[in-house]
Amino acid sequence: MNVPPVQRFCAPLATVATPCAVVGVAVLFFLNPIWVGFDQGRSNVADLTGYTPAQVSQVTGGILSDLVFGPPKFDVTVNGTSVLDERERSHMADVRTVLLDLGLVALLAAVALVAIGLASRGARWFWRAVRAGGVILAGGVVVVGLAFAVLFDQAFELFHEIFFQPGTYLFDPRSERLVQLFPDQFWSETSVGLAGAVLVLAVIVAAGAGRLAGPTAEAVVAGRSETGASR
Repeated sequence: MNVPPVQRFCAPLATVATPCAVVGVAVLFFLNPIWVGFDQGRSNVADLTGYTPAQVSQVTGGILSDLVFGPPKFDVTVNGTSVLDERERSHMADVRTVLLDLGLVALLAAVALVAIGLASRGARWFWRAVRAGGVILAGGVVVVGLAFAVLFDQAFELFHEIFFQPGTYLFDPRSERLVQLFPDQFWSETSVGLAGAVLVLAVIVAAGAGRLAGPTAEAVVAGRSETGASR
């Protein structure tokens, strides 16, 4: 079967772009004051920091604002005293760089999907490629999710080793506010929530794209065989 060059190039691109776009959307569910405040409450951040709930909310809001919108100063204060020290501010600036890079990848992936979808005019091969991306992502989430569930500390450490310079992300929970504001429980529960959101979105995308893609060639052949046999 002769596959057009455009399809040969664009179908794999759509398959790869789908997980990137889905993960980008899922992250937005958790990168906001509503989720962060909710899980900080569950993690007893007010007790860990010694701040009032109002102060925790004010400090977290300032950090999230600098993280998402900038500028990346992270110089929020409580009663005139800086919350984060120089090392913590530097790490948060690194976090912002990583976040923006990953956000750019997700945005480019979404643009690529829209462009390919329009160029293909919603052809079945496009939706089959999107479905494949959704299925691959769902399987990947299950594997990675199990790894985080069983070996959370090791997986969390590996994540930091990949994206940050050694030693720049280690802080003392007894004296440094960053790990008091965002303790292990916060990250553990956020990781579980993010994995769940990605899995649900991946299944929805795979199922929706599967409907639009129509039956596979194998299913059509099988259906014709059954019809012939019944006669």
